[in-house]
Amino acid sequence: MCFTTKRLITKHNDFKALLDSLDLAQSISCPTHRLGHTLDLIISRGVTVSSCEVLDFPISNHSLIRFDICAVPPAPTSTAPLRRRIITPSTVDDFVAAFSVSDLASTIELALPLCPDQLLSSFHTICSQIMDSVAPYKAKSTKGPSDPWFNDTTRAFRRQCRQAERNLINSNSHRPGILFSTINSVINPVSGVMNEASVNTCTAFKQYFLDKVLSIRQTITQAPAVAIPSQPTQCVLESFDAVTLVDLKKAVHELKPTKCPLDAVPARILKEAIDIIGPFLVSFINSCFSLGTVPTALKHAIVRPLLKKPNLDPSILSNFRPISHLSFLSKLMEKLVFTQLQSHLQLHGMGDTFQSGFRSRHSTESALLRVHNDILGALDSKSSVVLVLLDLTAAFDTVDHAILISRLQHVVGLQGAVLNWFSSYLIDRTFSVMLNDFSSSAAPLSSGVPQGSILGPILFSLYMLPLGQLISNHNVQFHFYADDLQIYLPVIMNNRSALDPLHNSIQDIKLWLSQNFLHLNEGKTEYILFSPDSPCSSPSFGPLTPQFAPTVRNLGVIFDKSMQFDKQISAVVKASFYQLRLLSKVKTFLSQADLEKAIHAFISSRIDYCNALYTGLNKSFLNRLQLVQNAAARLLSNISKRSHITPVLCSLHWLPVRFRVEYKVLLFVFKAINGLAPAYLTELVTVYQPARALRSSEHTSLVIPKFKYKKFGGRSFAVQGPTLWNALPPSLRNITVFSVFKAQLKTHLFRQAFNT
Repeated sequence: MCFTTKRLITKHNDFKALLDSLDLAQSISCPTHRLGHTLDLIISRGVTVSSCEVLDFPISNHSLIRFDICAVPPAPTSTAPLRRRIITPSTVDDFVAAFSVSDLASTIELALPLCPDQLLSSFHTICSQIMDSVAPYKAKSTKGPSDPWFNDTTRAFRRQCRQAERNLINSNSHRPGILFSTINSVINPVSGVMNEASVNTCTAFKQYFLDKVLSIRQTITQAPAVAIPSQPTQCVLESFDAVTLVDLKKAVHELKPTKCPLDAVPARILKEAIDIIGPFLVSFINSCFSLGTVPTALKHAIVRPLLKKPNLDPSILSNFRPISHLSFLSKLMEKLVFTQLQSHLQLHGMGDTFQSGFRSRHSTESALLRVHNDILGALDSKSSVVLVLLDLTAAFDTVDHAILISRLQHVVGLQGAVLNWFSSYLIDRTFSVMLNDFSSSAAPLSSGVPQGSILGPILFSLYMLPLGQLISNHNVQFHFYADDLQIYLPVIMNNRSALDPLHNSIQDIKLWLSQNFLHLNEGKTEYILFSPDSPCSSPSFGPLTPQFAPTVRNLGVIFDKSMQFDKQISAVVKASFYQLRLLSKVKTFLSQADLEKAIHAFISSRIDYCNALYTGLNKSFLNRLQLVQNAAARLLSNISKRSHITPVLCSLHWLPVRFRVEYKVLLFVFKAINGLAPAYLTELVTVYQPARALRSSEHTSLVIPKFKYKKFGGRSFAVQGPTLWNALPPSLRNITVFSVFKAQLKTHLFRQAFNT
């Protein structure tokens, strides 16, 4: 390829974008022809090309290219045996029969005077003895290479194994999660797993996790505490409602049957045997609620180190993150507390409007949709916008217990047994690190909200409550998603003082974080400037100008200066084609239905993630995503790349990408109209109220705000949402049931897409 003209340089950039979308790397950066052209390329994927040299070759017009390829050997796999219980269909019946005649089931009334710790100890002892009897632990070793011979006995065993495999597939055919995890383990195997586990390794991990939190808290310069205002008496919650067997069964049904070594009874067995165990658990939990205490055994966590990225060195401890596992009984009690705490918060209107983390009807997409709308609205008025993404280091682990308990008392209004229960829940917590069957000793947790818990996220949100009001005092817009903080401010071009509110708010944020033992990682804090003008005429903001990044990753979406999402779409295309290549390798082992589920899990989920932000984009951007969907349809239907794709998409009943974007936006509009969306989206939608009675007033129409520029204000949710909504037929706009609207909306858009 000759890149000597401006036009060909443009073609070169297009070629590089194509390679990048296919996850291919081009390693030649200098001419390879004697006339100065680059005609010879090294295109690679999955290998590291280094020491690339372009050398003269006397017998040819082309140069000789010499390079090295670094081949990474496969990571060794662990051969250590694992101990696990073998659960069979008869295990539940055997457990129920044994528990029903145990002392615990026959003497519940006699056991009630015991303290919760004694009750839990008796429960664990009896249940462990029963489980050891009906499903004892057995050692399972990793299989080595198969023997090169077979006889009649081994053939019979192999037939039984294949039959068991078919039964497993049939029994899980209605569980897409099992299908996803199985396929994901094949096409995206975990590499770099530690091949040697020992008590010393577990102890080293334990000490590393402790030292990390301790070092963060020591770097925080403690400032004087801020006075916390007291709440009115009507916002008080001082006692829990008694839990009934119906409440318990509902909570058990909603919880996933997780596995934890701390469980005396596996969650799967407990869920199926809840009728016989339920009465004891109701008495036990109500005893904990009335006394305001949490048993010590339920405050211990098992931590398993998980490699942050597959390609990291597993010998470096800092490359691992701690994954905490709590007992199922602990999560069950937390679930019941969470339900009552959430009702209290909703009843009194507590909580930050712009906190979207771990809240019902809130998501990363709803949060980004509001931020995206605000930025485009400011650009439409010819103002620039500065967005700051603040990064907190291990925020959940450094929360101060004393401050959190004080906040629960004075801000949330918890008193009496409820406050005592939360105090007991937070203090004296411990953890130990486990690898395979090796474990470290227990270590205390003096700070932080419990990781892997149900109450941890909501407690962190309540801990952060005062920060939102602090930022609002500076007239700076903000949005939180758990510990991801972002603030943004429209500013006048070339006016350096316009950034004063932003600077002041950041200084106050730093001060507040230090007062609350939270650490702001300024090295990872990112700034980006959105300007309505072209990049060559972007405004200057003095010393802050060099800090502006061309792109930032915001809750999984790449924002660029022009808000065109070019880099975001390129990243989606690149990742999707990579997954398609992997799926093509296992295609022959999957049925048509399972392959379609896998494509939706690995491909469609990427195309659809936060695709409401793509509304109003140029068709050329959406066409790149459409190429991915077309390739997925061809893989599923087994047709050639030259076959017409529209009939295939129609037969699969897949909406094209452009209509999928409209579909998502209209779902948000419906939720906003019917009170199913976050308040910050609902306020962007206004129902049209005519001055006098009209026949059209029977159909819900929305007000379309005025805007100046189609590429800015015309793309905002406040404009695109009502525009798309008003274009729907009245029969659709009059629907009030979400499931009905969702189904009929897809049918309507499908007919539009394929003219059926």
